[in-house]
Amino acid sequence: MQAAELYLCGTPIGNLDDVSQRLLATLKEVDLIACEDTRRTQKLLNYFSIKTKMISYHEHNEKERSKELIEYLQAGRKIALVSDAGMPGVSDPGEILVKKAVSAGIEVIPIPGPSAFLAALVVSGLDISAFSFKAFIPRSGKKRQQFLEELALAKDTTAFYESPYRLKDTLKDLSQFSSELASRQAVVAREITKMHEEKYYGTVAELEERLKEQEIKGEIVVVIAGRSQVEAESEGWEDLSILEHLKLLIESGMTKKQAIKKVANLRELPKSEVYKEAVVISVDKDKFE
Repeated sequence: MQAAELYLCGTPIGNLDDVSQRLLATLKEVDLIACEDTRRTQKLLNYFSIKTKMISYHEHNEKERSKELIEYLQAGRKIALVSDAGMPGVSDPGEILVKKAVSAGIEVIPIPGPSAFLAALVVSGLDISAFSFKAFIPRSGKKRQQFLEELALAKDTTAFYESPYRLKDTLKDLSQFSSELASRQAVVAREITKMHEEKYYGTVAELEERLKEQEIKGEIVVVIAGRSQVEAESEGWEDLSILEHLKLLIESGMTKKQAIKKVANLRELPKSEVYKEAVVISVDKDKFE
């Protein structure tokens, strides 16, 4: 009996030329393709003349269908799991089947493919040395408010999907949540890899204004920069004395001169007044450079 194998297959998110040779070979060789939408996957298979049998596996049947597919795998078969586009399990069905396969000792093999949010991140021009992916923003209520609060405090760049029908409302909510969030750099990427691919760059507030009157269609990824050092340093100083405020900024890496200027601007004080408080602070020589 051949070894059971479950392949998680990343499929093109728009441009079929992004397909890999390994993906095509896998789809041809497996015994069954489990797909989110058989009609959509059929177009992909027809384009590459692949005749492998398909079965549906989507959010409405994945619990029941997972049991059936695990039995199929345990009989020594090979299954390829695909979503409509991109990697299965990333905002698409797949997690339940993968968990059951791992628990059953079945080998799960990734066949990497395109990802819309990763593509949007790398063209964003933002710091992506660390980032968060949040799938879809909640539509309303406490969960949406919590999402906005977490985004406002996030230090890392954040990417999430949004419906074109709700994008304008989301940009409006982001802009109105706080002035800091409104001023952050962001990107709205539309129809990544497709014929009408577009990227809009600017602050959250600028993007809200720019897209307010435009008709938005297609798949959307929003990428927003994390909190800047300036935001973090500007928060919560009201309860500090001038001297405590200066020390906090210097300890965060500012020079004494930079800290004096920053405190004077934030508190709307003459620099000379702040300097009088700063003279008692002893810092390393390097801090003055």
